Amino acid sequence: MNRIVEKSYFSEKVVKLIVEAPAVAKARKPGHFVIVRTGEGGERIPLTIAAADTTAGTIMLVVQAVGESTRKICALEAGDCLTDLVGPLGRATDIKKHEGTVVCCAGGVGIAPLLPIVEAMKKAGNRVVSVIAARSADLIILEDEIRKWSDEVVVMTDDGSAGRKGLVTAGVEEILQKENVSEVVAIGPAVMMKFVSLLTKKYNVPTICSLNTIMVDGTGMCGACRVNVGGKMRFVCVDGPEFDAHQVDFDEMIMRMRAYDL
Repeated sequence: MNRIVEKSYFSEKVVKLIVEAPAVAKARKPGHFVIVRTGEGGERIPLTIAAADTTAGTIMLVVQAVGESTRKICALEAGDCLTDLVGPLGRATDIKKHEGTVVCCAGGVGIAPLLPIVEAMKKAGNRVVSVIAARSADLIILEDEIRKWSDEVVVMTDDGSAGRKGLVTAGVEEILQKENVSEVVAIGPAVMMKFVSLLTKKYNVPTICSLNTIMVDGTGMCGACRVNVGGKMRFVCVDGPEFDAHQVDFDEMIMRMRAYDL
């Protein structure tokens, strides 16, 4: 079992857990995720590794309570243990030195999986501009950590309670218009990534999206995370979670996701 050494709240339904997992902390790379389970017979939940401390042997997980299983995980306290934790899984982010600026953008809890990518891009020698967004100021997470590894940070909120009022695309387009951007990384709700992709396609800027939000079992067996990429069927948990955003059929993906709406 993996012990929770620290727990804190970003908001009422979003929790940060620092979990003992020395082997995972040592092996993980940006883009990797783990599968966690709490309680015998509990559901398998894929969670992106937001950060790792190899000295302490811990990893950071950000969990949003949206269903029974995630609510159970969020209810755990420091000292409690996750029944199972397996990883790192998935394909790591392609980190390299670019000639121009790298723009990293995320919405809501998508900021958590963005953090290790921002850090790695900066350590690779890139100029990194991060655009983070949420509905309101209280839903912006990990801002200080993002700022630590960014040359510039643009904060956007729907209601204007933090940063500038507007959508993430407005912040991204501002950067596209004034800088030589080599790559954009987008993580967040499917509709957000769709419109970021449409925007960057207009500017002919390569764009990577992370589709981790649609993963279920994390092994490719359930088929819930299948997605059409460039006319071919892919499975997010084994072929991704990151793909060329300009090749992803977001409309099909969003339509399938609505099948789970109550």
